[in-house]
Amino acid sequence: MGFPKKRSTGGEDEASATTETTRQSTMWSPYDEGPRSRGPLWFALGGLAVLGLLAGGLVIMWNTETPGQAETARRTSAPLPSAPPGEFGFAGERKTDPEPLSVKELFPQKKFTVDGRSYEMTITKHDKKCGDAANGDKLAKALKSGKCNQVVRASFRDKAGKVIGTVGVANLNTTGSAKKVAAAGGKDKRSVYVKALPGKDAVTKYIGSGSGAAEIWVHGHYAIMVWFQNKDGSEPTKKTSKVLAQAADDIAKATAFKALDARSLSGYPGN
Repeated sequence: MGFPKKRSTGGEDEASATTETTRQSTMWSPYDEGPRSRGPLWFALGGLAVLGLLAGGLVIMWNTETPGQAETARRTSAPLPSAPPGEFGFAGERKTDPEPLSVKELFPQKKFTVDGRSYEMTITKHDKKCGDAANGDKLAKALKSGKCNQVVRASFRDKAGKVIGTVGVANLNTTGSAKKVAAAGGKDKRSVYVKALPGKDAVTKYIGSGSGAAEIWVHGHYAIMVWFQNKDGSEPTKKTSKVLAQAADDIAKATAFKALDARSLSGYPGN
C-alpha cells in the first residue's frame, strides 16, 4: 500500500522508513503550497484500550507537504508591524510570538465543513506538561528539549462516524526545536506520535485503538501533530488511507493552520 513518491519542495530531508511488513514510503498532502513538513508515520496498534494505552505494530512512513498558509491577518485599527524575515514571520520563534495558545483560538468551531465534507469536534484538552500529550520517549524528550510549554489537543469525527482523529499543537521555543520534534517522529519507526485523545461519545471513544496514521508538521515554533484512524480500528487500505489523509488535512487546515497563519502575520492570536 502506498501513494506515488513526490519530490519535497520545502528544503527538508524526506522522511522515509519501512515497517516490519516492508511497506514503502508514500506521499500525504493534497496541498500545493507551504512546503515545510516531515514525513508522516503509519503504524498499527494492537490490543489497545479505549483510554489510549497504546501498543505498537505496523509502521508506514510517508513524505508530505504541510497545508499552505492562508492569507489571514489579525484585524486591528493600527498598522501591523513588519514581520521578521523568514518563512514563518512572527511565528518563527516564541520571543516574537509570545502569547500562549488557547483551545478557543485553535479549535473555535464544534462543527464545520470543508469542500462539502463535514466534521465535528468532540473533546479538547490543554496540557501544560507536554509529555502528557506525547506517545514515545523520543517525542517526549524532543518536546522537553525544545522548551515546550503547552500542547493543545482536540479530537474529531467525520459526519458518517467512520473516520476519527486527534490534532495536537505543541508550543516550542524556536522553529529549530519544532523541526527536531518532527524529526523525532520521522526517525522512530514504532511509536512516536501525539497521544490520541478519546472522546466520551459513541464514536471518538475508540480513538487510539487499532490501526492508525500519525504525522508531524512544522509551522514556525509550533509542531502540529495528528493521529487519524478508521473508527473500527481496521488497518488502512490504499483506499481508506486516502480518506484518512483527506480528513486529517481538512481538519488541520481549518483549525490549527488557520490560527497559526494569523500569528505568522501579526505575532498575536487572530480574531
